[in-house]
Formats: sequence, C-alpha cells, structure tokens
Amino acid sequence: MPAKPFFITTAIDYTNAPPHIGHAYEKVLADVITRWHRERGRPVFFLTGVDQHGQKVQQSAEKAGVAPAEFARDITARFKALWAKLAVDYDGWAETTDPRHIAAVQEVLQHLHDQGDLYKARHSGHYSVRQEQFLTDKERNEQGEFGPEWGEVVFIEEENWYFRLSKYRPWLAEHIATHPDFVYPAFRGNELANAVAKEAGDLCISRPKSRLGWGIELPFDRDYVTYVWFDALMNYATFAGYRAKDGSSLPDFAGLWPCDAHVIGKDILVPAHGIYWPIMLKASGVEAMPKLLVHGWWNLGGAKVSKSAGNAVDPDALADRYGAEALRYYLMRDIATGQDADFNEERLRARYHADLANDLGNLVNRTVSMGRRYRGGTLAAAPADKSEDAVALETLGTEAARRFDIAMDSYQVHIALEAAWELIAAANGFVESSAPWKLAKDPAQSARLDEVLAVLVEASRLAAALAHPVIPKSSDQLLAQLGFAGNLSVAWGVLAAGHQLGEPTPVFPRLDAESNA
Repeated sequence: MPAKPFFITTAIDYTNAPPHIGHAYEKVLADVITRWHRERGRPVFFLTGVDQHGQKVQQSAEKAGVAPAEFARDITARFKALWAKLAVDYDGWAETTDPRHIAAVQEVLQHLHDQGDLYKARHSGHYSVRQEQFLTDKERNEQGEFGPEWGEVVFIEEENWYFRLSKYRPWLAEHIATHPDFVYPAFRGNELANAVAKEAGDLCISRPKSRLGWGIELPFDRDYVTYVWFDALMNYATFAGYRAKDGSSLPDFAGLWPCDAHVIGKDILVPAHGIYWPIMLKASGVEAMPKLLVHGWWNLGGAKVSKSAGNAVDPDALADRYGAEALRYYLMRDIATGQDADFNEERLRARYHADLANDLGNLVNRTVSMGRRYRGGTLAAAPADKSEDAVALETLGTEAARRFDIAMDSYQVHIALEAAWELIAAANGFVESSAPWKLAKDPAQSARLDEVLAVLVEASRLAAALAHPVIPKSSDQLLAQLGFAGNLSVAWGVLAAGHQLGEPTPVFPRLDAESNA
C-alpha cells in the first residue's frame, strides 16, 4: 500500500486585493516544507488557492465597473504569476468559483440542514463592512466604540441561517486537550483553548441575496448565499477530494486526508480556522482533524504589514529587485516560525551579499575554480586515512545535516539554515587554513591537495543540497558547477575518483546600487 502523502495546505488568499509580503512568506514557507519532504523521499500534496467570493470582492468590482468574476480572475492571475516567479510549486490549486467546489459545498450545507444543524433566525446588530461580520459588545474598545480596525460599521437587522456551533464546542475543547499536536507552536494551542472556552452562541453562515449576490447559493433557500465560512473554509477538504464526483480529477480524499500541516497566520487562528473549520468538518462527518501550523506576522515599524494598514510591501517588486531566490532566503532566515519579525529591506540586501554571495556562492566558486586550475577539473577521491582537519569538517557536515532535518521536522526553517551556514563558514575557514594555492606549489603536497579539494567539493555539495528547499534554482546551478547536477543527497561521501567538475560561474552577482532604491 503506498504511503500517505504529506498533505500541506495554506490559507487561500482573498481576491479583494493583490498579494503582499505576508502572502509571499506563507506560500514560500509551505513550499520549503514541501520540497524538504520530497527531497527526503516522502510523497507530498501541496494545496493552495484563492477565495473569490464575498462582499468585498463584489464592492471592489462595482467600483472598478466590472463583474465580480472578472475582478476575481484578474487578482487571481496576479497571485498565480507571483507564485510562479517565487518558484512556489503546488500540486493542487483551489478557486472557490470552481463548479466542483460549489457542488460539494452545497452537498455539505444540505446535509447539515437535513440533520438539524442549520436554522433560520432574525438578528439585528452592528456589522463591520471591512471584516464582513456582525460585531458584539466584546469588540468595543474602552471608550465603548468599535475601533478603526473594523472599518465602516453599520447597523443591520435581517433574517439569516445559523449553524449550531455551540452544539460542537465541548467536542472541540476535548479535542484540543487530548491532541497537543493539533496546533503548532504549542502556545498558539493554548490561545485557541482559551478562546474556545469563551466562545458562545451559534454562527451566522448566510447573507441575503438582496445584500450579497456573489456567493454560493443555499440549496434549501435560494434567497441566500452561504458566507465565507462554508465556502472558503471547506475548500481545504473539497479540493482534497471530499464529496467529489467520480471523474472529477480531484485527489482521493481517503488516501490524502487528514491535512498534516495547515499553514495559516496567527490572525485567522481564532475563530475561523481553529474553531469554525474543525467544527464544520466534524459536523459534516469528517472525523480526522487537520494539524494547524500557525505563523506570525511580518511587521514594518512594529505594525503588521497589510494593505488595510497602508504599509504593504510588494513582494513582486522585491523579487524583481533582488531576485526571487534572495527573497525566499530572507523570508525563511529572518523569522522564527510562529513568531513575528520586522521586515527590513536593508537586511534583505545584506543577507544576499553576506550569506548568499560571499559565503555560499564564494565557497562554490573558488572550490570549482581551484579544482579546475590545479587538477584540470578531474578529482581524486578523498583518502581513507584523512587528515585531522578533514575529519573535523566531515564530522561537522554530518552533524549539520542531522540538525538541519531535526529543525525542518519541527518547521523551524531559520534554525535549519543556521546549521547549513555553520557548515559553509567552516568550509570557508578550511580553505584559508589549508591554503590550496600553497599546496599546489609543492609537489610533495600533492596527496594533501587532492584531499583538500575532495573535502571542499563534498562540503560545498552538501551545503548546496541542504539549501535546496529554500533556494532551489540557485542550488541547482551550484550543484551543476560542482558536477553533481540533480544530486540532493545529504550524506557525506558522495564524491568518487575521477569526478568531473563543471564551469565556475557566479550564481549570486553583486547587486547594483540602484537595487536598493
């Protein structure tokens, strides 16, 4: 029986506005995790996509003078183009206007209606147009007002459909208590448990068509569309094959589910993805629950980076300015998964020059150059009886690979990269201490020179292989120059006698001064 793929998803992006740096970070994080699993031999299915329905899309489309579907398609195209530029290699793409998704959502809604989990009731209250939700007194600030974070707030009285969320709240509380791996990092799980304990009441899951026409119609009441909860939140299951029709070309749900890592920002853990979503799955008949990987925010001057905050950072422009690989590396190196970090373009530029160009790029370039200059590009194998410093570097390399995988297994990509760069620093230090340019002048040191070159190629190859999930295209170029194209082994001792090196070519050229404009 084939192994179950590692199933990873990211929060689908809302097509009300173009992508910002937070979107890019989340997708690159998921892509890096995906690549790491694949490179260690495990099958993976990576699902991402876009949420195309909703009031904000409808309003933005009206302002632009186009149909909502056209507006959503345009923003969707911008997301897909950016993911291609950033080498985000997903397996499944979700669009909530997909007929397969719509049919599955309507089946779920009908099922919940038939089992008595949906009911109709009249409600009046204050409504946040920006957040598309009714507000309660707990959302008021100390002055008794709804703060600017809610945008325009209007008073609405209308009849809607409600989901019996309260019926399943005790089950969710027990699930969180008995499944400590439900949320990563653990402190976010504690936050979720506290939020569930305070959660009360049921969930409004519809909008009347008189107010919102851009959505999935309720199958049992055609005057309403379902709101984002049963539309966007169900996509992670529907595009994994849940309630798919035969021949739908969607995955086999039973062979793929549950989700092993659902990558989301901390701002949508409570209530949407940590409370509403698992309860919806449970009520719909899905017993196995996903695992939530909750990341922090990229801030700018201490404030969350977002369009609504007016401080959005454009990842598309950054990728053009510094290169997609440099952006991927910076986003993975300068933040601890689960924590916040301050975005700093100077840091991005510094990381490019110091880590990529000076450390890794320079190591590979001079290793290949010396191998070609002193041995015509054909190397001898490392001797069985190695020198003490060669043994030390091999030991460090083996340990770095072990630490890299341990860190990746717990989603701490920055720690994994620290381990890889310790190997790179040690290899660069080995160049200086062994001084191959001096050895090449002394025929009596020929065997030592062979050993030094072999050890440097091994270390460089291992470093490039470890970095591959983060900078795949650059690593491929480095490995090709080292004569190991496509070899992603993270074991030491791959080089054999007669190994041929490629041509040394700078992979991380110096940036122009204008790049920092």
